[in-house]
Amino acid sequence: MTRLAADAAGTRVLPPLVEPYPALTRREIERYSRHLALPELGSVGQRRLRNASVLVIGAGGLGAPILHYLAAAGIGAITVIDDDVVEASNLQRQVLHREADVGRLKVDSARDALLRLDPTMTVTALNDRLAADNARELFSRHDLVLDGADNFATRYLANDAAELTGTPLIWGTIIRFAGQVSTFWPGKGPTLRDLFPDIPAADSVPNCAEGGVLGVLCGTVGSAMATEAIKLICGIGAPLIGRLLRYDALTADYSTLQFTVDPQRPSVADLQEAEKACSALPGVENTIETDAGEPDAGIDDAGTNDAGIDDVGTVDVASLAVRLDAASEIHDLLAVVDVRDDWERQLSAIPGSVHVPLERIEREGWSAVSGECDGASEMVLYCKSGVRSARARDRLAAESPDHVTVRSLAGGIDAWERGLGTR
Repeated sequence: MTRLAADAAGTRVLPPLVEPYPALTRREIERYSRHLALPELGSVGQRRLRNASVLVIGAGGLGAPILHYLAAAGIGAITVIDDDVVEASNLQRQVLHREADVGRLKVDSARDALLRLDPTMTVTALNDRLAADNARELFSRHDLVLDGADNFATRYLANDAAELTGTPLIWGTIIRFAGQVSTFWPGKGPTLRDLFPDIPAADSVPNCAEGGVLGVLCGTVGSAMATEAIKLICGIGAPLIGRLLRYDALTADYSTLQFTVDPQRPSVADLQEAEKACSALPGVENTIETDAGEPDAGIDDAGTNDAGIDDVGTVDVASLAVRLDAASEIHDLLAVVDVRDDWERQLSAIPGSVHVPLERIEREGWSAVSGECDGASEMVLYCKSGVRSARARDRLAAESPDHVTVRSLAGGIDAWERGLGTR
């Protein structure tokens, strides 16, 4: 079992990860003079930073401060991978992007921002997701990786790729007012699977879009991750190997837990488990096959049957749209319930849906929706991405009358607007 304990003294300093760059120019000496004045870093350390090649996963909440501070610190080459576009809701925390960047690819916006800061550095922008078919190659050609992903599946894929390639991985998470940071270096300490052995279900914890996040928290945690990168590259200080740094912004409380390698944990042999989890993410084509090598009979690529309904109580966007377009007598049998907060409904909503917030459903159970959905034989719940509606579904399904079927909309309003809802 993984050992967790309060942090103690005695953490070790590791050798530098990167060899020094041949020499600094006069302009670089002036630019990085505050680093050069630090005895622990100095000219040699700055030359190591200049010679380093770093991969950053994500150009969002964590990626933005990571990229900004690593570029400012003098990292010579940065690769950023992300397949998203800048949205207005990003600007509250993703400080790399500007109002003028809304609608642009995040990696293009990030590349331009970094080159404005340091035109002499090398920035590679990859408009892609980290996946099983690119992870090993990407990890192998960089000195270290910083994981700013926003989902469990990608975090475990990054962890497993790090273990397979021996690449140091700096890991961080944020939600609401809390953040965590650790450094995983295979062969030199425990990794994510020693700390949290199994990939959590996608809907077990709300993401930032569902649960919210304090914008400045991204800066706190992302800066801590960038600091870890500098320490590893230069071989200074004691990195967070075998230690989990936890921060609560509301109480201004920092704490550190120690954890160790689990000797009973099987070594990572491939990326199949993480690939399967990643293939279930919204917007990712599902290509998982059965053990026999053929897709399950009657199940389409989204994991649903011909009616658009799967075996865990969700319905897909196409199926719901067809039902809403059907004759009124069929439509009257279907109730579509929005479980989001009031302010979210002001931005967008599925036409004809009624509003019953999740908080009320969790407090009142079936009585919260019975009046709104009187006479319906089927109820479809939706939220932003499917997490809250799944919670509401599980609560209501346990109390609903026998003649009412309760399901949630896979992917929520995000999937609706990406798909048929934008017609």
